[in-house]
Amino acid sequence: MFHPLRVADVERLCADAVAVTFDVPSELEQEFAFRPGQSLIVRRGDERRTYSICAPAGERPRIGVREVPGGVVSSWLVHDLRPGDRVDVAPPSGTFTPELDRPGHHVLIAAGSGITPVLSIAASLLRHPETQVSVLYGNRRADTVMFAEELSDLKDRHPSRLELVHLLSREAREVELLTGRLDAAKLRTLLPLLIDVDAVDHWWLCGPFGMVTDATEVLTEHGVSPERIHRELFWVDELPPEVVRADDARPDGPSSEVTVQLDGRSTTVTVAEGETVLEGAQRARPDMPFACKGGVCGTCRARVTDGEVRMRRNFALEPREVAAGFVLTCQSTPLTEKVIVDFDD
Repeated sequence: MFHPLRVADVERLCADAVAVTFDVPSELEQEFAFRPGQSLIVRRGDERRTYSICAPAGERPRIGVREVPGGVVSSWLVHDLRPGDRVDVAPPSGTFTPELDRPGHHVLIAAGSGITPVLSIAASLLRHPETQVSVLYGNRRADTVMFAEELSDLKDRHPSRLELVHLLSREAREVELLTGRLDAAKLRTLLPLLIDVDAVDHWWLCGPFGMVTDATEVLTEHGVSPERIHRELFWVDELPPEVVRADDARPDGPSSEVTVQLDGRSTTVTVAEGETVLEGAQRARPDMPFACKGGVCGTCRARVTDGEVRMRRNFALEPREVAAGFVLTCQSTPLTEKVIVDFDD
């Protein structure tokens, strides 16, 4: 459910990015309490977009927004939004979140606007006096770095427990090693010099598809188990070749009976062959949670409790979630005559 939240502050981060802070009324404080790494869905008209929260746990929700060329929502947020405006916002969601009460060494690798949830995670983790954090952050140029001052302040507050490394791909650094993209080749060089990979408890990767998959490949080469690698994509710039395009739904062909459990209410709909669970359910339940419909944001995550589905794409769920029966309903087509999916699980 969306709520019209008042904009408390709009802070310019760089030419094409802002941080937007929302005031939450007392009656919604519990609903908008967030875990570091989670995101908010912003609605403008019929358009919905997901933006990660950049504030530490316990503070007012604050999102980082970088303008996407031609973006209906991002351009509005970056250029037109003012304090006092009202924005339709859905409560926080997402599983890209650490356990804050367990000390350990966390390495966070981000590129571009991928720093948004990473900032929230790093600041929240560092509240534990025994936690060590390393941040590798890639950008094109120094003037495109989001949250540069906040990262610097965080480093000043925790000089012995936060390692902060900036890389620039289109601007030379004094140290040549820190010039270039955060790709597989760069990570293979950097990691052995900066980090004891075997001593790291958790790895958090957030950025473009290529960076995240490259980092996963390199960590796998180092023997890091999948359970310790957590990934989030802001968008998929390139699709893997095995992606299957959606077939046109055939309303007069085979279909499945799909029951959706959402907000304590069950609704059964008929989903045509080739149609996704989300598409079918939206006809009867306009309150269905979704944002990107591209298998990236994870907003439409639900657990299959009966029947089987096939996910065309998955850039949001971790292997342990898939093993537990969770799917992205925007990418899932039914394989059995009856399917039950639970959004409340």
